[in-house]
Amino acid sequence: MAEHRIITTAPALDDLVAELLDEPRYAVDTEFHRERTYYPKVALVQIAWQSGIALVDPLAVSLQPLAKVLAGDGLAIMHAATQDLEVLDLACDTLPTRLFDTQLAAGFLGLSTPSLAALADRELRVRLPKGDRLTDWLARPLRAEQLDYAAADVAHLLELHDLITAQLEALGRREWAEDECEELRAKGRPQRDPEDAWRRIKEVRQLRGNARAVGRQVAAWREARAMQLDLPVRFVLADLAIIAIAQRCPKTVDDLKSLRGLDVRQLGAVQADAILEVVRDAIANPPADEVVAPPSDVPRDLRPAVTLVSAFVGQLANDFDIDPSLLGTRADIDALLRGDDTSRLATGWRADLVGETVKRLVAGEIALAFEAGRGLVVESRQGG
Repeated sequence: MAEHRIITTAPALDDLVAELLDEPRYAVDTEFHRERTYYPKVALVQIAWQSGIALVDPLAVSLQPLAKVLAGDGLAIMHAATQDLEVLDLACDTLPTRLFDTQLAAGFLGLSTPSLAALADRELRVRLPKGDRLTDWLARPLRAEQLDYAAADVAHLLELHDLITAQLEALGRREWAEDECEELRAKGRPQRDPEDAWRRIKEVRQLRGNARAVGRQVAAWREARAMQLDLPVRFVLADLAIIAIAQRCPKTVDDLKSLRGLDVRQLGAVQADAILEVVRDAIANPPADEVVAPPSDVPRDLRPAVTLVSAFVGQLANDFDIDPSLLGTRADIDALLRGDDTSRLATGWRADLVGETVKRLVAGEIALAFEAGRGLVVESRQGG
């Protein structure tokens, strides 16, 4: 059981920050809820460094001082960092200057998005305490077992960093993993554009004409409203209600009342009027771009190569024992084949491992063949 201290006062947090600023690396994790809010609500921040573990209670003290640590020179060690980065950015208005994601890096060792518990067991033979999926991290006081579980989430990250980087170094892949971690860090927290909200509703994507225009605009209104109120979008308006509004294009509050999935009494008269205004505007000024998703720009003569290249990428992932999703996605392959210089397969380590070979493959200089026991292999073409 990892020893830890609880930070609940500003002076204690200032002392912690002063100590962490001199550390070359630190492990960080968060506990949060977002079931009843649009943005994640942070409930606990766990930090480990060479000589200690601290659990910072954001319900008792502002997390803003931690921005100094995140913006410092220390390397932040995290596991499955995407959501935690969003939480830290919202709480501290800062992202770590440097990042190493143990889950992401493990993909370069043949492990496909392992949980922290699985990684600790595999690399350290350590069994982490099991957490309760329904734990209320916002309740106070936190129970001893909750605190122990939270501390365990960071207690072994520095050691895992040492072991993973040593293995990556031995395989010549440390730079690959570090580049991928930097790409993740540089993305920052996801920014949702309300104008794209309709794309996440399958039934709206399938609509046409006025119905799609209305569905798009009402979905955008709901997203913006949810952001404003910090509520899950379903608390503002159900998907079913958006679909019904799009199909029926109501003109009055009574029309709204007749629709499935929409309780005008819960919505309120002001918001009902706002929806009706959105409907009117969508019909009068339909969005110009009605394309659900851009079609593939891969030249027609190269489209048969997409499947071939996908198989080649899969074979390489198997040969190098790398998580296939790290090596290249279908979108990456499409971008490379249409000549996009910004394709991930056209830059960095992926260009050396995949991109140059694919270019020779589609140019007819080399070919793929199946060999029993080895799978797909690259062969030179006569005269190539």
